[in-house]
Amino acid sequence: MSKRVLVVDDEPNILLSLEFLMTQAGYEVSTATDGEAALQAIEAGRPDVVLLDVNIPKRNGYQVCETIRANPAWGHVRVVMITAKGRDVEREKGLALGADDYIIKPFSTHEVVAKVAEVLAP
Repeated sequence: MSKRVLVVDDEPNILLSLEFLMTQAGYEVSTATDGEAALQAIEAGRPDVVLLDVNIPKRNGYQVCETIRANPAWGHVRVVMITAKGRDVEREKGLALGADDYIIKPFSTHEVVAKVAEVLAP
């Protein structure tokens, strides 16, 4: 059974490219464009990894990450934050809230695939 990836980004081009990239890498992919939709998708589909943009509407990525970590039923869900906010303080905030990793935009496709494989490794 293939691993499930939820891609959360409000930028259509990034959403589409990440969805394509993860599908090509052999993952089952779903998408969301805001924080509320992301949480609904997690509840419905229980992804193994969430690729989570920080700057999304309704609930930002930090709030979504915090909500994921607060729910014991979602303890298996890995979170990789993806953002243009590359300062150390933003990275540290994401990791402090429970993100498993952090990717800075613009990113290389190889980097994203490698990070997802890394957080899914037993």
